[in-house]
Amino acid sequence: MDRQQGSAATPKAAAGKPRLSASASGGGAYRRTSSGPLHAAGGGGGGGRASSDSGVSSRVRVAVRLRPRNAEEQASDADFADCVELQPELKRLKLRKNNWESDTFEFDEVLTEFSSQKRVYEVVAKPVVESVLEGYNGTVMAYGQTGTGKTFTLGRLGDEDTAARGIMVRAMEDILADITPETDTISLSYLQLYMEMIQDLLDPVNDNIAIVEDPRTGDVSLPGATVVEVRDQKSFMDLLRIGEAHRAAANTKMNTESSRSHAILMVNLRRAVKGRNEMGVSMSAENGHSSSMMGSLRPPIVRKSKLVVVDLAGSERIDKSGSEGHTLEEAKSINLSLSSLGKCINALAESSAHVPVRDSKLTRLLKDSFGGTARTSLVVTIGPSPRHRGETTSTIMFGQRAMKVQNMVKLKEEFDYKSLCRRLDIELDKLIAENERQRKYFDDEIERITTEARCRIVEAERECKIALENDKMKYHQEYLDSIKILEEKWKVHQQSPKKEVKETESASTGDVHDLLQNEKMLRQSAEDESNDLRNQLLHWKKMEATATAEVVKLRRMLDTEASQKDKFQEEIAVLKSRFMQLSMDADETRMSLDTGDGPGKIFPGLDSLMSHTRSSQPREQSNGPKAPVAKLFEQVGLQKILSLLESEEPDVRVHAVKVVANLAAEEANQEKIVEAGGLTSLLMLLRSSEDETIRRVAAGAIANLAMNETNQDLIMAQGGVTLLSMTASDAEDPQTLRMVAGAIANLCGNDKLQARLRGEGGIKALLGMVKCGHPDVLAQVARGIANFAKCESRAATQGNKVGRSLLVDDGALPWIVKNANNEAAPIRRHIELALCHLAQHEVNAKDIVSEGALWELVRISRDCSREDIRMLAYRTLTSSPTLQSEMRRLRIEC
Repeated sequence: MDRQQGSAATPKAAAGKPRLSASASGGGAYRRTSSGPLHAAGGGGGGGRASSDSGVSSRVRVAVRLRPRNAEEQASDADFADCVELQPELKRLKLRKNNWESDTFEFDEVLTEFSSQKRVYEVVAKPVVESVLEGYNGTVMAYGQTGTGKTFTLGRLGDEDTAARGIMVRAMEDILADITPETDTISLSYLQLYMEMIQDLLDPVNDNIAIVEDPRTGDVSLPGATVVEVRDQKSFMDLLRIGEAHRAAANTKMNTESSRSHAILMVNLRRAVKGRNEMGVSMSAENGHSSSMMGSLRPPIVRKSKLVVVDLAGSERIDKSGSEGHTLEEAKSINLSLSSLGKCINALAESSAHVPVRDSKLTRLLKDSFGGTARTSLVVTIGPSPRHRGETTSTIMFGQRAMKVQNMVKLKEEFDYKSLCRRLDIELDKLIAENERQRKYFDDEIERITTEARCRIVEAERECKIALENDKMKYHQEYLDSIKILEEKWKVHQQSPKKEVKETESASTGDVHDLLQNEKMLRQSAEDESNDLRNQLLHWKKMEATATAEVVKLRRMLDTEASQKDKFQEEIAVLKSRFMQLSMDADETRMSLDTGDGPGKIFPGLDSLMSHTRSSQPREQSNGPKAPVAKLFEQVGLQKILSLLESEEPDVRVHAVKVVANLAAEEANQEKIVEAGGLTSLLMLLRSSEDETIRRVAAGAIANLAMNETNQDLIMAQGGVTLLSMTASDAEDPQTLRMVAGAIANLCGNDKLQARLRGEGGIKALLGMVKCGHPDVLAQVARGIANFAKCESRAATQGNKVGRSLLVDDGALPWIVKNANNEAAPIRRHIELALCHLAQHEVNAKDIVSEGALWELVRISRDCSREDIRMLAYRTLTSSPTLQSEMRRLRIEC
């Protein structure tokens, strides 16, 4: 356990080690991604929420582990008993004050010097790892005096002895064994906090990473940290070796390889929720029920969780460790950060209203671990030597206070809209390909049948024509031959005597009769053959009619397929519209749950989701598919979309105004929308529409356009403030009021519009909306008043304004004083800023005193969490003669 014990200690190198080599970063089964944002508190992400914000209370679990005596202690303390006595079966620890008196402490687990690494992992870290696999954030941390075995407990690699593996290695083994590589991903960052600078252990050149805090949620992130995707245990072990090689360490009297920095391993896990991400519908076109997918269209759900393993540097006393020079400065920095952590633990344990998390970067990084949303497990390590009884007592008391800290554990689930979009695109491509294949098959079949029928008809006509010509020639020749024979007989008859005439008359008559009979038979035969040919011709005509009927049938089938294709395209369009609606509904749900109040866009919609996701995606995905609203913008055109705002169908107007609102969320589209008359159309909807949804979304779009100073002048010129005020007086929905208040708040930030805004009732409309009482509405009202007060202060300083504040004239000061200490941080912050700006000018001082705002200014100068507002309040109090005189009268010290 003890890092002083030669081979049992984890090897470390000084901070000057070479950076991560190309072979180490590029080879193996892991890949290195771009330096995307790394969230240090809570799993961030794009996509809509799939879980509520409610959580489960969970206390911080604390285990104590005793290090066995090392060689030095066995020699120097041989005649002295250990300062602690462990009772693991009772989960108790006795700390001896002297030979006859001791204090007893209870912990969640008590681990003796004989406890194995496996036992330590199972009782300390395994419950946290299981929670991380279920979708919760988790933290495992080691705290204790230098040389008591913190790094051995957490970061031991176990190269020589696998039984000595630490918590980091065992935790990753369990995670890799539980995930599905096809659908789940693991990425990690390895950092150290050295001399109050966050350094990247996987890229030593990156030695001063900034902490970025989300003003809306309070979450902190490390955008500059290296994020590496892990595929197997070997790649993870290689990364740990690289990080340990770059970690700062030094030789002191207390420890030959004393850690001079706090090491932080962050493992991010993204898992698909099995059994809930299947659409459950068939996209096949043959079953005739493709439209049934509308009722069961559901986006997949993913869970994002984080495991944070923190190896704190050991606390030390300078007189015992013998630190001097640069090592002394390192010890001061370590003790200072551990002291800040102790103050935060004390504040949380005592349920204090103020927790000083901003005193140190260590406490900011561990904000989610203590009093946040993570399931936290702490192991405190102590030594047995009575010489270090003071340090052992301090460590035990730290663990006792940590056991009183309560966290609110929350499940991190999100809708995976990108996966759903990819699946829909694949199914759409399949349907289009199948339709094209069937169409080509039908076209080829029609062409073949038509060609065959034409060939048969031509052949029949040709044979019939030849047969008729042959019969005609044959009968004509027989007719000529008969006439010739009759003429010859008639000549003979004219030349013979009368006797012979009588004798031959009967014979000639018989011959003629025979010839006539023969002629009749020949004609009958010709008629029979002509009838046969006519029947054949009729037969071929029937075949032609049959072929024509088949062609007509095939054409009908083709028309049917074409109509089915049109239906498929209509259903695809409906699916796209439904997908856009789901995206916008998810955004609206998120906005209703969040309490954001920054000067950002009021109606970000799907494009803001895509822009947020784009910042965290790898660079190779930057050329991926466009957002659905952008595709619609390119394919349909802005003029067509704006024309739908005047449609007689309510649903069409609702969808059209939502599309315009999403387009207005992008600054690049705002100028095009205004030039095309979109602002005028949106104001017309506020004036004429009675639909609450249309008015809400139109107000949100106007709020987005009001972020631009040029658009603000246009809004004022077209009577926008009057329309917004009328909408606020008629609306009852808090979200509609929030959109209207946000639009007016953006206009309040324009110095040139102060008098016009107040003259058209903008300030009174803001104050009228406070009756709603909804926190989101109050936040926007407070932001507008703060913007107005700031512009007034700036104008008065520049000499452009004299006289009392317009806010005071409109009666805003009593509401400001009433809400100056509001429980909601966004409302309180804006009200404090507005009050400071109002009090900066002597002409408002008497009203400040008469309304009781002086006490709030004093409170702000003392207790405000933001230093800039606190300093502004202090300067205001010290620079105003009227306020100074009143403070002396009331005996108030600033």
